Amino acid sequence: MHLKHDHILHKDGVSYLVPFILVTSCFALWGFANDITNPMVKAFSKIFRMSVTDGALVQVAFYGGYFAMAFPAAMFIRKYSYKAGVLMGLGLYALGALLFLPASWTGMYYPFLFAYFILTCGLSFLETSCNPYILSMGSEETATRRLNMAQCFNPLGSLCGMFVAMNFIQAKLHPASTEDRAQLSDADFAAIRDADLSVLITPYLIIGAVIAVMFAVIYFAKMPHNADKNHDVHPLATLKRIVSIHHYREGVIAQFFYVGVQIMCWTFIIQYGTRVFMEEGMAEREAEVLSQQYNIIAMIIFVSSRFICTYFLKYINAGRLLASLATLGLLLTLGVIFIDGRWGLYCLVAISGCMSLMFPTIYGVALQGLGDDAKFGAAGLIMAILGGSVLPPLQASIIDQQTIFGWPAVNVSFILPLLCFLVIIIYGYRTYIRTNA
Repeated sequence: MHLKHDHILHKDGVSYLVPFILVTSCFALWGFANDITNPMVKAFSKIFRMSVTDGALVQVAFYGGYFAMAFPAAMFIRKYSYKAGVLMGLGLYALGALLFLPASWTGMYYPFLFAYFILTCGLSFLETSCNPYILSMGSEETATRRLNMAQCFNPLGSLCGMFVAMNFIQAKLHPASTEDRAQLSDADFAAIRDADLSVLITPYLIIGAVIAVMFAVIYFAKMPHNADKNHDVHPLATLKRIVSIHHYREGVIAQFFYVGVQIMCWTFIIQYGTRVFMEEGMAEREAEVLSQQYNIIAMIIFVSSRFICTYFLKYINAGRLLASLATLGLLLTLGVIFIDGRWGLYCLVAISGCMSLMFPTIYGVALQGLGDDAKFGAAGLIMAILGGSVLPPLQASIIDQQTIFGWPAVNVSFILPLLCFLVIIIYGYRTYIRTNA
């Protein structure tokens, strides 16, 4: 990557390579958590005999934790340091993952939602800390490229999460279909439920142990303090100041809709693909596992596209590239809605290539020029992850209708991602105009 050559990780003669590697590893760790979780909407729906809408409460708890903890995390980081924020995030992440064990003992759904909430309070600390920390590890001119580079490792963690979900959870759940489970006696249902829960929690307990090791490594590592000079906490004054900045305020809105479209496309590819494959005659569990394989292909496209787009950012205006990719994403979403069968699924997979650039680019553009206010600015952008909590249940409620005007409801539900891409196109265009004025 020729990091030293273009000084992307140097500032004032100081190299930030080792801190960059340690912090970037956290990007992979929360990517794992995000994408082992998306297939759990379908898994919990089956395990507890619930609707898709009830299963989507996993996403409400997951992304609700991001929202609830982002601003407290910013205040904590402002008072202490980015390193302290990273450590707090890792601690809560590990605690939430390990809470899956007592949750499984209850045999109930809601304790799992609590565990997800605690886990994502930790992820909120991590993202509020790590993203601006990476921005500070070099010059402001290379900040957006540096963040895109770090974010390249987030989908690598996501790929691991998806692989684990497919091979160590979905493939090992009891083969009884949703319809078969509905016919079971209470005793038989409880036996299958408990066996499935023991399968589901194992990867979470392992990742909890891994996070504990990572906590120790970063605790003893020497980390830079160049962005930790101001420890005054004036949240209301800072919030008023940054909200008045147009590109920041609009960036928070764009990020809300981006996270929403990302989670919808990656969560409901399981429902979309399962319907397509079952109509071809495949059994439900095999259809779910094959759909997850398509989800993994989508993530591979996402990873490849992020490296490619990070390279093109050296030559193409960030706003222009953002608007172009969002436009292509919108066109592919039209294909998801109106093309039934495998070609609609192919369009859904291809959308991931368009989304790859969006989160770090919106993030980097929104924080440009904020200086030390970036600590609170980061909180607003992480709170915007609430889009992943609000929009998927809306899409799930559409999917639960089965058919709408004779068309599969899962196809029609992608009108929500279509609207999200429209918002991102507008933000990208306005960014391009502003930066070329």
